Amino acid sequence: MKLYYIKEPLLEFGQGSHVCPRTGITNYDVYDTKLKIRRERVLVGAVGTSDTLSKLYSWLEKCSQPIPAPQNSKQPNLRVPFCGFKTDLGFKSSLVIDEEITRTLNHSSINEVIHIRDWNERVDAAVDLYYRQAKFLAQNRVVDVIACVIPTRLYDQIYQPEVAPVNETLENEEEQADDALEVNFRRALKARAMHLGKPLQIIREVSLESNAKGQQDDATRAWNLCTALYYKTNQTVPWKLITNINRPSVCFVGISFYQSRDRKVLNTSLAQIFDELGNNVILRGTPVDIDKNDRRPHLKAAQAYQLLKRALTEYDIALDTSPARLVLHKSSKYSDEELDGFESAAREMRVRKIDFVTILDSDFRLLRGNEYPSYRGIHVEFDEENHLLYTRGSVEYYKTYTGKYIPQPLEIRIVRSDESPGIICQEILGLTKMNWNNTQFDGKYPITLACSRKVGQVMKYLGPDDDDPQISYSFYM
Repeated sequence: MKLYYIKEPLLEFGQGSHVCPRTGITNYDVYDTKLKIRRERVLVGAVGTSDTLSKLYSWLEKCSQPIPAPQNSKQPNLRVPFCGFKTDLGFKSSLVIDEEITRTLNHSSINEVIHIRDWNERVDAAVDLYYRQAKFLAQNRVVDVIACVIPTRLYDQIYQPEVAPVNETLENEEEQADDALEVNFRRALKARAMHLGKPLQIIREVSLESNAKGQQDDATRAWNLCTALYYKTNQTVPWKLITNINRPSVCFVGISFYQSRDRKVLNTSLAQIFDELGNNVILRGTPVDIDKNDRRPHLKAAQAYQLLKRALTEYDIALDTSPARLVLHKSSKYSDEELDGFESAAREMRVRKIDFVTILDSDFRLLRGNEYPSYRGIHVEFDEENHLLYTRGSVEYYKTYTGKYIPQPLEIRIVRSDESPGIICQEILGLTKMNWNNTQFDGKYPITLACSRKVGQVMKYLGPDDDDPQISYSFYM
């Protein structure tokens, strides 16, 4: 057994690099200031009641200026000031919201939804209420993103409370045994509005209130909301991983499965591709069967070939070249047919190097000889194929562990590879920082798998006859 420590991967911004998205944006501007296609005004359409829209106006106005960090914070690198969403600093853009691009919901309409007794009918009615107004804005107004603000009294009637798990775990790809047909407001609304071509940002009323119980501090909430709005507007990246120009171009693919809500279609595959710039392509695959031996979904060779070839073709169209190296992440083992199909597609698309990696939650734990959790970045090599990687744990830059429970490492199984295990683990650690929905950089899962899981949650609300879903992650996050 060998033990390594991987330093926190650097991120690249407009004028410099840093390990932290918040500090990097503040000091060096968002990465895409290097690009000519970016927008300098974010047009925020909005749907909500008159009072929740007023709170949104006030909150976005507050976000246009710097917001101080909490006083007497014991983690100054974790709880940092918000730089302000301004044209002369950080995001190099301004937030624009106006009565012309908002739609007001009547309280009587909200009351009608709340008084529907059946859960599914109530949630469906809420989805329809917001969808109609979002559709009007998307089709009749110039907006970049549409904020749907949910009043607290409605939120309490259409969201089921989720109990936080003791350990952070990647959901079983066959889904938990909850009511598969129970409607989830967020997922259903995003799926229904997807064809409108405008990303949605769903916002709770309470998150627009300062010092609300159970909410993060104002600066942290401003960081997370504004970064999400910026990414959804420009669909370019606020930061990117630093890449070695001496190494071949690499493309990362996450393979996942989700089950239809009626459980009649056992599983459907999807792929999520990220290149060094964070560009992504989301594809919906064909129905698959459960393997009789391991009770897991697996692709046939032809399905694996077709799915990966479609993904690599999209990559080629976007970047006018095929990647020199391909890395596939999957949260279950590869079947022989899957390996054959993926390799055939890669060879046909002239990919010279390919790595097959399985990423699982591990039951192993490491102890540091005291009460503190292991460091994020600890890499344990058992042999060439089997590894542990701590993506959650004590963070040197934050000088603390940000979780509530004992951190759980990832089990990394390298099935076949042309790259060294150290590089593969370093890349996985870096990909945990590529989530533009959260500016705290110590996420557990690489974006390849974290995104494909979130995509599946929304895609299950799309019917098999629906048009091809949007290919950008901004419509699912």
